Amino acid sequence: MLIRARAPLRLGFAGGGTDVAPYCDLHCGAVLNATIDLYAYCTIELSRDGAIHFVASDVGESVSYGKVASVPKDGPLPLHSGVYNRIVAQFNEGKPLAITVTTFCDAPPGSGLGSSSTLVVAMVQAFGELLSLPFGEYDIASLAYQIEREDLGLHGGRQDQYAAAFGGFNFMEFNGKDHVLVNPLRVKDWVVSELESSLILLYTGRSRDSAAIIAEQSRNVECNNQRAIDAMHQTKRDAFIMKECLLRGDIRLLGAAMESAWQTKKEMAGSISNERIEGFYRVAKDAGAYCGKVSGAGGGGFMMFLVDIKDKLRVIDALTAIHEASVVGCHFTSSGVESWRLR
Repeated sequence: MLIRARAPLRLGFAGGGTDVAPYCDLHCGAVLNATIDLYAYCTIELSRDGAIHFVASDVGESVSYGKVASVPKDGPLPLHSGVYNRIVAQFNEGKPLAITVTTFCDAPPGSGLGSSSTLVVAMVQAFGELLSLPFGEYDIASLAYQIEREDLGLHGGRQDQYAAAFGGFNFMEFNGKDHVLVNPLRVKDWVVSELESSLILLYTGRSRDSAAIIAEQSRNVECNNQRAIDAMHQTKRDAFIMKECLLRGDIRLLGAAMESAWQTKKEMAGSISNERIEGFYRVAKDAGAYCGKVSGAGGGGFMMFLVDIKDKLRVIDALTAIHEASVVGCHFTSSGVESWRLR
C-alpha cells in the first residue's frame, strides 16, 4: 500500500511579515495569498526491512534509522524527523512506525513560495491518511506550524501552513498568538483568468535564507524600530486594499496596491531586497510591467510581475535575457492539501 499526498505552493500578494511574531501578537496581522499549481509531494509506504527511511528526492538527501519512536531532529532531514516524532508521540501512542517517507517539491528551498511549510503540510496529511486521523484544514495547518516553530525552533510566519491546507485565494487574519481566521475569497472566474493572463512568475536563479530575514523583522519589532513597524502597518493595510480590488475585479488598482506593498515591504528589513532583485524589477518595468514584487520573505527566490498581456512576451524576453533567470508557468488552484491510497 502507498499513501500519497500533495499540497499547493502559494504566492504572497500583500501582508507578508505581519503573520510573524511578535508583530501579529502585538498588532494583529493580515495576509492576502493564493495557491498555484506547483506542489510539495509526500509518499509513505511500509518499509521492507522494518526500519525508518526518509528520502528527499528533489535535493538528493536521505537518512535511515532503526525502528524507534523518536529520531534525531538535528539530522540531515529535520522536517521529516519533526513530523515523524510529533505524529508518533501524539497520534500513535508512542509506537514507532516502520515506514519509508519520500518527498519532492516543484520549487527549490528558499523559493519564496512557502515550500518548506507546504512540505510539512503534505507530510502531516500523508500521516493522517496512513493512520486514518480526522484532520481538518485548521488542524493540519496548526499542527504543521507547531512542528516547525515549536518542535524544531525554525523561524517563520503562519500564513504558509494555512495556505497549503486550505488552497485557493484567501484573506487571513492573525489575531493574537494562536488565533488564525482564514477567509476564502469567492473571486470571479474572469478575474482569475485575467490575473493569470497578466502574471509573470520569475525564478531569480538564487534561493535565500528566509529565516535570517524573518529574524531581522522580528528584531525590528522587539527593538521598537518605528520605521519597520510603520511599514508592517502599511503592508497590512495594502492587504485589505488588494482584497477589495480582487473581489471587485479591478486588476489595475490591484497592481497599484501591489506596487505600494513592495515599496513598503522593503522598509521592514534591510535584507528583503538587493541589487539583483532591483535589477530584475527595473528590467521588467522598462519592458512594460506595471508592478512587481518578491513572493515570500525576500532576498531572492521568485518574483512576480503584472503586465498588460500585449506586453507580456516583451517583458518575458527582457527578464530571461538575464543569466540564470527563468519564467515558470503557473495557474491558480482552488484546492488545498489532499491525499489518497494506492493498493
